Amino acid sequence: MTDRLPHEKGFHVSWDQIHRDARALAWRLDGKGPDDGAWRAVVAITRGGMAPAMIVSRELDIRTVDTISVKSYNHQEQTMPRVIKAPQADIMGDQGEGILIVDDLVDTGKTLELVRRLYPKAHFATVYAKPEGRAMVDTYITEVSQDTWIFFPWDMALQYVEPYRGKD
Repeated sequence: MTDRLPHEKGFHVSWDQIHRDARALAWRLDGKGPDDGAWRAVVAITRGGMAPAMIVSRELDIRTVDTISVKSYNHQEQTMPRVIKAPQADIMGDQGEGILIVDDLVDTGKTLELVRRLYPKAHFATVYAKPEGRAMVDTYITEVSQDTWIFFPWDMALQYVEPYRGKD
């Protein structure tokens, strides 16, 4: 087996796949909100949560959508997360009750841990989850191994990729 960087064990997600998986997330969340099954708003964790949040909000007919901007990566290196833009306080209400917070992925859980401290009554949903962060998510669609790097379509360009086990 050749030595590989952690991100070389890749899971490539197409636009079609993220759309299907985000719709599946919406269907799983349908009717689960605290207000007779409804959610008051969707808050996307930027930037990765924006596409899934848009799809979820469309599928569930939720018109109030905001963002919370958390920076936790420099390229592919994870750093301590910090909030650089909070959602409107009047939308978040009492500690986020009735709010659906959406992200593309939970990795170690540090980003969601920070946001959960701010809004402990919100419901946290991601499309993909890794084992270390899974406990921070209330609802997710697909679990991948901790050492898998997910390549999202907004981060990709078409190019050749060497096979996982190397060349012949």
